Amino acid sequence: MVKLGGSVILVCIMKSLILVESPTKAKTLARFLGGKYKIEASMGHIRDLPKGNFGLDLEHNFEPQYVIPKDKRKIIEGLKEEVKDVDKIILATDPDREGEAIAYHLKYILKAEAKKSVAFERIIFHEITPAAISEALEHPKDIDQNLVSAQTGRRVLDRIVGYELSPILWMKIKKGLSAGRVQSIAVRLIVEREREIEKFKTQEFYRIFLVLRKKGDERNIAFELTKVDEKPIEKTQVLKLYDGDYKYAKTSLNEEDAIALKRDIGKKQFVVSDVVQKETKRSAYPPLTTSALAQEASRRLGFSSKRTMGIAQRLYEEGFITYHRTDSYSLSSAFVSETRNYIEKKFGKKYLPEQPVIFKTKSKLAQEAHEAIRPTNIFHEQNDVALKLGKDFAKLYDLIYKRALASQMTDAVFLSTKVEAKASNGARTYTAQANGRVMKFDGFLKVWFYEDGEQIIPELTKGEELEISEINTSAHKTSPPPRYNEASLIAALEKHGIGRPSTYAPTISTIVARYYVEKEDGRFIPTQIGTLVNDFLVKNFSSIDDIPFTSQMEDQLDEIAQGKKDWVPVIREFYGPFEKHIKSAQEEKKIEVEPEKTGEKCPLDGGDVVVRIGRFGKFKACNNFPNCKFRESIVEDSGFLCPRDTGKMALKRTRRGRTFYGCANYPKCDFAVWTKAQLVAQAVPADKNSAPSPIPSISQTTQTTD
Repeated sequence: MVKLGGSVILVCIMKSLILVESPTKAKTLARFLGGKYKIEASMGHIRDLPKGNFGLDLEHNFEPQYVIPKDKRKIIEGLKEEVKDVDKIILATDPDREGEAIAYHLKYILKAEAKKSVAFERIIFHEITPAAISEALEHPKDIDQNLVSAQTGRRVLDRIVGYELSPILWMKIKKGLSAGRVQSIAVRLIVEREREIEKFKTQEFYRIFLVLRKKGDERNIAFELTKVDEKPIEKTQVLKLYDGDYKYAKTSLNEEDAIALKRDIGKKQFVVSDVVQKETKRSAYPPLTTSALAQEASRRLGFSSKRTMGIAQRLYEEGFITYHRTDSYSLSSAFVSETRNYIEKKFGKKYLPEQPVIFKTKSKLAQEAHEAIRPTNIFHEQNDVALKLGKDFAKLYDLIYKRALASQMTDAVFLSTKVEAKASNGARTYTAQANGRVMKFDGFLKVWFYEDGEQIIPELTKGEELEISEINTSAHKTSPPPRYNEASLIAALEKHGIGRPSTYAPTISTIVARYYVEKEDGRFIPTQIGTLVNDFLVKNFSSIDDIPFTSQMEDQLDEIAQGKKDWVPVIREFYGPFEKHIKSAQEEKKIEVEPEKTGEKCPLDGGDVVVRIGRFGKFKACNNFPNCKFRESIVEDSGFLCPRDTGKMALKRTRRGRTFYGCANYPKCDFAVWTKAQLVAQAVPADKNSAPSPIPSISQTTQTTD
């Protein structure tokens, strides 16, 4: 009540409730908004399809039969109490299809419990900063039904594929298997690649390298023989793979050729025949998208995609970076302006382009007009994050920070040099080539990673004679296409338009958890069961378990998000042919899955000991299970000995499925390392007899933790 000029005016203070997904996000918003709003977290989705049954009404346009999961019922009851006395409910979930769907379901559930006069508002922000939140609160929106429809269509589609395909796999192969629209393509890529590797015929070839010098100059210049009698000795081969073309180079020289040429070349005098120098520029990379972040974190930090996305989620919720599920390269004008000022002040004008750098997004539909992943404040550096969240968060933040900063800096400038030298005595002519590059100006490489092993070539002139310092022949073998690692698998999925930023990490986690694939030295290998599942799906669902179909379906989901299509006709068009495939697959014969035999006999009943797969990975068991309960852990010998007690270093797995190398004498010895590189650096090769001196484990972790 307020008294103004003798009059009494009643002032109503509006109560507002903000709903978000996570407690961390709620705390960050509360820090910015103070006590002006009540803020609660839904802990993710609060309605979903039931776990125990199909949950779709096929006779009524595939209508989803949503339920509230058991673990969310208490949360919903609490939210129902919270909304009873508020005047406004603000839905502040994430700015993508999943976030829009959560907002829709929150409104659907809570509307009946709130006052009739209550207002529901949807706010969108791509970074959790005071300015962004204030801007969002001043410009509330309605829930975007197109995005909700796209999420509904994807959920219905994935339920149909998973729920109808999985029982077929159980019936025809073994229990516990599952299939998914995106995960099946990921497995197929890995299986097809393994077969391409098996088919690849490795060929040996030779290269000839020369070390030449200017007369009176001790500096070595590395050349390679490129032509004999003016004909190139190297050719590029092209293989057509399931994932695209694979190119590799080989020379026409065998060992006999190389030895003969080396002998003859040693008698010749090389003369510089051509020198080409030109200035080249290297432009900055665009700021990071979801897939690029996963690839860079895998390549530079060794993080799995699941770990990367978990860390990025926390960085976003703590207000350090913009929303991390995006395939857009765009940056806000405010951030670009702030960054340009920062670059000029810290590095000088020569590092600042005349105009802001704008990158064109390659994606057919950049996810709901997001920005790229960037820091929310260019003045927040790695140490700020490390102090609050820890070193892993700081490492990932540093990648995001440097990439965004570098994207607005000038080109790096190089002076590239190509030199050709020839030797001839009238009978044969040999041409050797040297390449070099010198950085004239670092530009964006002032902050981004610079990796260049090219030599610096001294000044040479045409007609100048060069002395032979060394001639070496080098044996090589053609390499098959490489197995996928997490970075290259995500790149392949993105290239073909399969999946979206939110699906990469869970897809990889699923195929590893299902034991469809295993990791060896960081690269994926299909398991027996993964190969059987893939082959069954390819045979019976060839039009579905394929790149073109999956990519086309993603396009249609994007069109639903844009309001160009309705989800029901899209699902109906898919379902008719899919049902025919299901009926046809039911007629297939059951596939007998033979367990892998170890060659050992069970110590309890003399049965064959086989390899089984359990919750925590592979183990040995008697083939007469359940009549015989014998089981034993598998110790995969690494070929190295423990530096502490000379026990065998075995390849093991944590409870979360992460591989590591640990002493076989655990728990008496807890020496362990995470990677093969650490193993080679610290352990002792098994063929060495000398006793190692005790050293501590770098990991400082026991073998039962992750």
